[in-house]
Parts: sequence; structure tokens; C-alpha cells
Amino acid sequence: MSKRKILKEADPKAFETMMGFERYLAQSSLTKIHAELIKIRISQMNGCAYCLDKHITDALAAGESSRRIHVLSVWRDTTFFTKEEQAVLALAESITMITNGVPDKVYNDAIDLLGQKYTTEVMMAAIAMNAWNRVGVTTERKPE
Repeated sequence: MSKRKILKEADPKAFETMMGFERYLAQSSLTKIHAELIKIRISQMNGCAYCLDKHITDALAAGESSRRIHVLSVWRDTTFFTKEEQAVLALAESITMITNGVPDKVYNDAIDLLGQKYTTEVMMAAIAMNAWNRVGVTTERKPE
């Protein structure tokens, strides 16, 4: 029998700390579509089934197309994403694979296309999603 518990049950204070990220992001200027693309792409990279299920559902409800979601893992090989979305995804991927660093080109492209404030919000969304994925994978959270 597994001893794993979801974060909210295991440590409500830790869960509330994570929810602080969510409150910050909800008040940010990130578009709902950008936020969901970040969450889905990072969850694909980290292998978090619960988060993928949740955020694909949320993205579809927000008006994202299933076609773009289907090819999100290979976004560079399509013409489906705007230059701004490409900058968002490139930065989110670099933050997720942080052992490779965040290349100057990725960061500078984000600043040039999105501005400093929005780039910082993308960065914080990526950091938060990586944290949630690590919680979900560690606790073996499954889609409901």
C-alpha cells in the first residue's frame, strides 16, 4: 500500500505556499492561453499525467484548439504558434531543462517580443508549473 498523499492532505501549509504562486499568476497579465500552453508543455516534458489532463481540459475550455494541443510537443516543427508563443514556449522549456542554462538568445528574444514584465511572468509560471509537476510526479497523482 502506497504511503503517498496529495500535498493538500500531507501538508496543508505547503499546499497554501504553492497556492501563493497561483494567486500571483492569476493577477498577472499572462493570457489564459499562454498560461495553459506553458503548463501543458512543461507537464509533457516532466511526465505529469495529472497536470496534463487538468491543463489540457482547462486550455480547451479557454478556447485553445485541440490541433495546437496535439502538436505542442513539436511546436517548433509547425506554423501554428505566433512569434510571442514561440518565445513563451522556448523560455518555458529552457527553464524546465535548467541544467542546460537559459541561452541568451532565448531570454533576449522573450524580452524583445514580450517585454520585461511579461517575460518575468512567463518565468514565474514556468517555475510554478515545474514545482507542481514535481509534487504530482512524486506523489503519483493520477487524473481523476
